[in-house]
Amino acid sequence: MKIVIAGGTGFLGMALVRALSPDHDIVILSRRPSAPGPPRVSVAPWTPDGTSGSWTAVLDGAGAVVNLAGESIAGRRWTAAQKTRILDSRLLATRSLATAIASASRPPAVFVSGSAVGYYGPLGDEGATEDHAPGSDFLASVCVKWEGQALAASSARTRVVCARTGIVLDRREGALPKMLPPFWLGAGGPVGSGRQYWPWIHLGDWVALVRYAIENQAVSGALNVTAPNPVQNRDFARALGRVLHRPAVLPTPGFALKLLLGEMAEGLLLSGQRAIPAKAEQLGFRFSYRDLDPALRAIFG
Repeated sequence: MKIVIAGGTGFLGMALVRALSPDHDIVILSRRPSAPGPPRVSVAPWTPDGTSGSWTAVLDGAGAVVNLAGESIAGRRWTAAQKTRILDSRLLATRSLATAIASASRPPAVFVSGSAVGYYGPLGDEGATEDHAPGSDFLASVCVKWEGQALAASSARTRVVCARTGIVLDRREGALPKMLPPFWLGAGGPVGSGRQYWPWIHLGDWVALVRYAIENQAVSGALNVTAPNPVQNRDFARALGRVLHRPAVLPTPGFALKLLLGEMAEGLLLSGQRAIPAKAEQLGFRFSYRDLDPALRAIFG
């Protein structure tokens, strides 16, 4: 099967390409095509400006399209200009793909489009399954609009899945390596109150669940791509301290993070969502890492 992946050169995209390429022909859509990839992986140039173009030919006859394109949420401080880049990069890329899918003579059977648990907005102890209402903060508004563009590709011939991803854990890339320096120095601990829930997932389970969404026709609409047991930030810090054999008792004050990061601190660190992968569980998906401690032990081995 041919699988087209937009954003296939990023952290999650590269992990997905590595997992799928032994069994499928992969085409990566990239704004800056580089040298050819490994066997069964090719790179096609595209311009994700909200319109279609000559690149849309690569989608015709594909079995699946995966959309992971977009400006990094945590790449830089959320100025007004950066917030516009975060939103526009997602909307335009997704609109381009949805338009191409709609115009294809042989459209893909499934379109898996990225989203995030930020869809639910800041929540306390309340669990958030896929049918929970959206929040009203910046990240929630981005996710609502982002998913709206993806769902425009839905038809009798194309199934759409909106993958609401949590914190993906990997030793080398993503959020986890950025958390490690304070722990190595013996200064790790909870962030802010520590009571906010962090919905996490091991990278291996993230890849497996996205693959499951591609292959299983019963998966459609919103899908929480998170582990079944989210934890409060203070428990996350304790678990990380245990596996690193470092203390985890020094909190990072919320006010300091707000001074340093501005609005981004509240959106990414000081608030959270107790997101539950209800749909994946109901459909019988088997997580390799349901609980945080075994996941972290596997990562740091």
